[in-house]
Amino acid sequence: MSRTTPPRPLDVEAVFPALAAHRRTATRLHPRPGTAKPEESSVAGPLLWPADEPWPTCTAVHPKGRGHLLSDVRLGRRILEEARGRDLTAEERRLLDGMKRATHVPDLRDEDPVPMLAVAQLHTRDVPDLVGPEGHDLLQVFWCPFEVHGAGRTVDVVLRWRRAADVGAVLAPQPEPAVVGREECVATSCVVHPEQVVEHEYVGLLEEDLQEEIEAWEESLLEEDDEDEDDEGSAARRASYATYEEYEAAMAAARAQEPQELDYMSDLSIAPGWKVGGFASWHLTDPRPVDCPACGTPMPPLLTVHATERDGASGSWLPVEDRDAADDPRVIDPVGVYLGRGLMRVHTCPTDPTHPHRLSFQ
Repeated sequence: MSRTTPPRPLDVEAVFPALAAHRRTATRLHPRPGTAKPEESSVAGPLLWPADEPWPTCTAVHPKGRGHLLSDVRLGRRILEEARGRDLTAEERRLLDGMKRATHVPDLRDEDPVPMLAVAQLHTRDVPDLVGPEGHDLLQVFWCPFEVHGAGRTVDVVLRWRRAADVGAVLAPQPEPAVVGREECVATSCVVHPEQVVEHEYVGLLEEDLQEEIEAWEESLLEEDDEDEDDEGSAARRASYATYEEYEAAMAAARAQEPQELDYMSDLSIAPGWKVGGFASWHLTDPRPVDCPACGTPMPPLLTVHATERDGASGSWLPVEDRDAADDPRVIDPVGVYLGRGLMRVHTCPTDPTHPHRLSFQ
């Protein structure tokens, strides 16, 4: 099933024409649990990886045998999914209770290479905002599932660009680490439903006068809401209700008719969820430059890895097809990944995508 983002609640460029200079497309991936084929775009699915090419490994020195068994992480998620809507059986509880963080591979030395996790495979034919080196039409993304790398102690991400047509025999089975540092570093296997949308720049990076216009507009909306609430309260006091329950029911009905509250950040600028392209949100920290370490060019996000497809503030982005399942964990958090404070971006150089990439977190 395709996924369709509802139109934005209003045409923000009609209200603020200057935003036309601050628009960019993004491709929302809309991952949903499922199994893709090696030749398809996916999250954590099998890769179109040549049988005669070495698999990426982590060679950094850090503990690699202690953590969670990858097999336990997947079994635990399968048990919880199959138990949705009912109590766990005694056997299911026994299995879940036995899944502990421990030293599972004591003979694995810190300096030993271990396979990286396959995180995503994206074809340019499916993802219009995916731009790589000239002639390359396939991106494969890996990371080490231990958040111990670099000064920020994060995952280590590897990008591989290739020409899909050049792949002959496909590697099978494909290597995986036995142990992962955190369960939240493991992506659930998902099919993707790419959809291109329009985004607008993060408010803190707009010109100061445009920021002030948007802030004044949002304040005016709040004042209108307050006036409506006062009018509603006066009407409620004038009305006569036989019981408090009748009063509450009347107020709930009135609130259901109220227009949805809007703000630029949540509804009109940057889409949530896994996506390619678009803008970076700096909602937890001040904006900071992400420049290419090789040539100094500002680096936009290539891939955004987000812990949630929607939250309480971004409900207007929920696809039309998922409206009846808005509280379903498979819609809200289909991938099961939580990095940083919930959001990680991989930035690449627009001048030369082969230059070293950088990561940013929120």
